[in-house]
Amino acid sequence: MNNDQNPEKKPADRTYSKSYAAYVALIVALGGFLMGFDASVISGVVRFIEPEFNLSKIELGWAVASLTLTATLGMMVSGLASDRWGRKTVLKYAALLFFISALASALANSFVTLVIARMIGGFGVGAALIIAPMYIAEIAPPKLRGRMVSFNQLNIVIGISTAFFTNYLILKLGQSESQLATTLNMGQWNWRWMLGIEALPAIVYFGLLFFVPESPRWLIMQKQEKKALGIFARIAGPEAASSIVETTRNSILSDTKPQKRSFSELLHPSLRLVMILGISIAILQQITGINAVFFYAPMIFEQSGIGTDASFMQAILVGLTNLAFTILAILLVDKLGRKPLLVWGLSGIAVFMCLLAYGFHTATYVLSEQAIQSLPEQIVHQVAHLNGVIHGDDISFKAAILQALGDELAKIHEPQLMALATQINSQLILIAILGFVASFAISIGPVMWVLFSELFPNRIRALAISLVGLINSAVSFLVQLVFPWKLAILGASITFLAYGVFAFIGLILIIKILPETKDKSLEELEKSLILKS
Repeated sequence: MNNDQNPEKKPADRTYSKSYAAYVALIVALGGFLMGFDASVISGVVRFIEPEFNLSKIELGWAVASLTLTATLGMMVSGLASDRWGRKTVLKYAALLFFISALASALANSFVTLVIARMIGGFGVGAALIIAPMYIAEIAPPKLRGRMVSFNQLNIVIGISTAFFTNYLILKLGQSESQLATTLNMGQWNWRWMLGIEALPAIVYFGLLFFVPESPRWLIMQKQEKKALGIFARIAGPEAASSIVETTRNSILSDTKPQKRSFSELLHPSLRLVMILGISIAILQQITGINAVFFYAPMIFEQSGIGTDASFMQAILVGLTNLAFTILAILLVDKLGRKPLLVWGLSGIAVFMCLLAYGFHTATYVLSEQAIQSLPEQIVHQVAHLNGVIHGDDISFKAAILQALGDELAKIHEPQLMALATQINSQLILIAILGFVASFAISIGPVMWVLFSELFPNRIRALAISLVGLINSAVSFLVQLVFPWKLAILGASITFLAYGVFAFIGLILIIKILPETKDKSLEELEKSLILKS
């Protein structure tokens, strides 16, 4: 650390500078990994907590969506907190919140305590979502900024994929007779281990943050220019460091002069077009059902009758598909442009959601004599009258199960009964879901954040992004909350058809009013968009 205070002793080697910036960015981006893991690990848990806590469908939705609710609040306060106490400090607290949430969730003895534990983690999610990319942008060299900031998005996707994998691994270990699984009681406590394992990367992240510096631009805001100079010297070399500090100081001084902005400014007629675009894209990204798929993937696959084990395995494919096409989007967004990716992606979302709806619409549900005899003895006689009875949709079949078994037993045995009774093209369902995830990941998933940084004029950009980000999180919360209820009341076919219709409406909107922003400066975009409005 003494070297940071004496930047002249630092070598000006460009390779060394790049590696140090990348090293810091990779550590900070682990916050994105924890965010992705925390958000999607619940997908493997819903199957088990519903019967254990005897949850209604709305309560089950709350168990999933509660994290997003507090993540929204975390996003609102973390920016101000980081301005006051520092980016690094807020990230440390976020890591501790992830750790506390993981342990508390694993030890939860009731639905209420589980929701509270998840909400604690939500504050960490909100902080990581805002502060990690902000920190990376503030420390990265200009020519590497886009790539390094993308580390965070990649880590979010990797975290989602890892959660799917660890859920499956814990499920299989719990079913095995290994000494480890028996000692840790993974069979009975499988969902608790799924939630609790996040404590390990959380504490690692907390420890690694001690090895990264504070954001040099925040240090300049705090009049600690000597420390900032040492950090910039390690990133850009001592010759460039003084220039960067001087430029940053002047920029910060100029930013303090304008008056504080208020949300009423966003209602000005000249901003009508950009606000319509921003709000529409914020809603569209979530209303097409992506978090319903991510957070309920095993439940959706169980609806297709493939069984619990296979549903967890196919959820891993969802995560890997998301990862691969997110990387592809990062490679293509500056080459092909934002609008082409959105047009092709939303077209794919609409097609694959309609295909998914068709797959469930053509399914039938019937229990054979052999299937009934394979059930636990305690319920065989209760469902015997369903032998050979054909149900044309999942709603009527679930209603028959509920009438035969009662609410408590139905929640426990419904997945097994669905697997035995469902006659559906499961390959079609898998292709439709993977196609939907691929279409989302290469388009509106990552492109939304790119557009948010480009559409809004400089003077109101931060304010506008806060508003559309809040709307995006609110819609995400509602989608997660009502998804189990929609499956139970409307059925799988209508639920997924609705998502496809929303994607088609969004596609028309994008084609009609969204301009291409590729290869245009922010000032050029501001001039053209404000004039058009």
